[in-house]
Amino acid sequence: MRLRTVVFAAAVFLALLGGGWYWWARAYQGLGASAAAPPDLTAPKRDRVRVEVLNATRIRGLARRGTFLLRDRGFDVVSIGTSPQQSDSTLVLDRSNHPDWARQVARALGGARVEARPDSTLYVDVTVLLGRAWRPPPEPLHP
Repeated sequence: MRLRTVVFAAAVFLALLGGGWYWWARAYQGLGASAAAPPDLTAPKRDRVRVEVLNATRIRGLARRGTFLLRDRGFDVVSIGTSPQQSDSTLVLDRSNHPDWARQVARALGGARVEARPDSTLYVDVTVLLGRAWRPPPEPLHP
């Protein structure tokens, strides 16, 4: 009788564990459903585009995922962090008067609004403010 109870308890535990894993993985994948930029879209070959990625949401790890995506595409992400202001949409800021670089970063993220806000004190070419609507790609990223 004890063996049956132990086996039953183990089966229930494994079922709950598997179900929890399934729901966690599904929620995590759901977080990454939209940013479908062409995978061949990369940074300019001859230029080093320095990028700052800021999470403008309360979604944990969004700036990290954006960093992985941009680094996979050849951009030099030199700074990541959290923006003091929250945003629903993603905004790409041109900091060094290179609007084409800012547009390439926006396209690599799957599309975003681009604005010119030059600031030579930041030592970056582009600042990305990832908004709540941005979703990392579902495929694995290579850090």
